[in-house]
Amino acid sequence: MRKNTITHNQPIPPSELIITNEGRIYHLDLLPEDIAETIIVVGDQERVPLVSQHFDSIETKVNKREFYTHTGIKNGKRITVLSTGIGCDNIDIVVNELDALANIDLNTKLPKKEFKKLNLIRIGTSGSLQEDIPVDSYVISSHGLGFDGLMGFYNTNFEKDEIELQKEFINQVKWPKEANLPYFVKGSSYLEKKLGDGMFHGITATANGFYGPQGRSLRLKAKVPNLNEYLNEFSFNDYRITNFEMETSALYGLSSMLGHEACTVCAIIANRFKKAYSKDYKKTVNELIITTLDRLTS
Repeated sequence: MRKNTITHNQPIPPSELIITNEGRIYHLDLLPEDIAETIIVVGDQERVPLVSQHFDSIETKVNKREFYTHTGIKNGKRITVLSTGIGCDNIDIVVNELDALANIDLNTKLPKKEFKKLNLIRIGTSGSLQEDIPVDSYVISSHGLGFDGLMGFYNTNFEKDEIELQKEFINQVKWPKEANLPYFVKGSSYLEKKLGDGMFHGITATANGFYGPQGRSLRLKAKVPNLNEYLNEFSFNDYRITNFEMETSALYGLSSMLGHEACTVCAIIANRFKKAYSKDYKKTVNELIITTLDRLTS
């Protein structure tokens, strides 16, 4: 997708850009100086100190609701780690507010003259959709496949290859017309190259729930009960769908439109086809954190 932002000639109204009496962005409760240009996002707030414990020093700790933020130094590079909570709705809040901190003057409510590009790296956990991607391995997402519907609320310009992937997916999967229209969006090729050595590369499916949207049935019947089988079998131009999680498509879509770099790396803690689950996923996640930090700061 192409960068797709609007130009404000008048201050953004306070109902649209909410700033607290302390001058902080509303949900994240952060000041512009609280964030670095490289930001690691994690779903679980308890994972924030698991990342920041590897910093050489920590200068900022802020928390409000599920949004916990630590900013510090690693190998001479300033890095922020921030918890988003679960789901694309929270990613909508986080990415928009991080961009506002970087690129809007919170006093005048006008965009800054000089654009600041952020590097947004999601470290997550995920389930593998391919038998050859074992538990305790890592997947880096070339694309997000969104089932969430979030991009439908923005004036989104999809690129040609993203549209081709969407058409082929709908054709192969026989997608229900009454369900959310799925979409594909590319991640940052720069970050994929920087972080992805030795990892599995592929499309990450992003669900807007954990049960029915991921083909699970407890007491409610899923509309697409064979969803995982469809995702497993999808293939187009050497692309395949490698894993399932709940944030990547929104992270990639919003970041791309705002002009930022975004990438997701996931620890595989389950294999949906082998019915396998990691015996020590916390160890796997910590090793992924160390690997990602080393590659970001090298």
